[in-house]
Amino acid sequence: MSAAEAGGAGLARRGELSARLEAVRGRIAAAARAAGRADEPELIVVTKFFPASDVRLLAELGVRRVGENRDQEAAAKAAELEDLGLEWDFIGQLQTNKAKSVVRYAGAVHSIDRPQLVAALDKAVARENERRGAEGLPPRPRLKCLVQVDLRRAAGPGAADSPAARGGAAPGDVPALAAAIAAAGNLELSGLMAVAPLGEDPADAFARLMGVARELWREHPDAAMVSAGMSQDLEAAVAAGATHLRVGSDVLGPRPPLG
Repeated sequence: MSAAEAGGAGLARRGELSARLEAVRGRIAAAARAAGRADEPELIVVTKFFPASDVRLLAELGVRRVGENRDQEAAAKAAELEDLGLEWDFIGQLQTNKAKSVVRYAGAVHSIDRPQLVAALDKAVARENERRGAEGLPPRPRLKCLVQVDLRRAAGPGAADSPAARGGAAPGDVPALAAAIAAAGNLELSGLMAVAPLGEDPADAFARLMGVARELWREHPDAAMVSAGMSQDLEAAVAAGATHLRVGSDVLGPRPPLG
């Protein structure tokens, strides 16, 4: 591809992303009006499987917060796009041995689901700040942490055995996980995250999530973030009271071929 052809392709992609992004923002605004909300949830654009060049175009279009599911991909993009000053949200299932890598670039982790991960992230932030101090760099802020709630288990006995598993902690485990995060010196308890179970009315699922959130707020009133809603169900999430939406395909289009 010649330089001219590459430039034309870049302009075309920018136009496509601009139109898609405008449409999603319009949906969010309309959903907020329909719900009688004075505010609008913040959009996190999920860029997994898409190239760093797309993220750069999105930044030019005003996107400041992006989500990633895989550490290896996220770390590479964050390093390449460090000049943009974006906030990176890690939203996928996270192994404890990836904590050291994630805290180098992520401002928030949405998928806290077990005590071991809380401890690993707290330790990783401490070590990251030691590294930064040794290099004469300022410390990173406390890592924002959200407890991921398994809404299948919130639906009652037997639901957790559904083939539509999407990860997360049982609602009954949320208070202990929240307390562990709040007690960790390098972490900040920011709220809850959930994915609506496949095959279920998302309005019902998000209503259960908000019930768990209200219980959380009794002990931790500042943990106000509710990360819920994706391309297919963002309206239901806005109506339920979500503060942040994770939208990928409706902004970026069909997933590019892998390999």
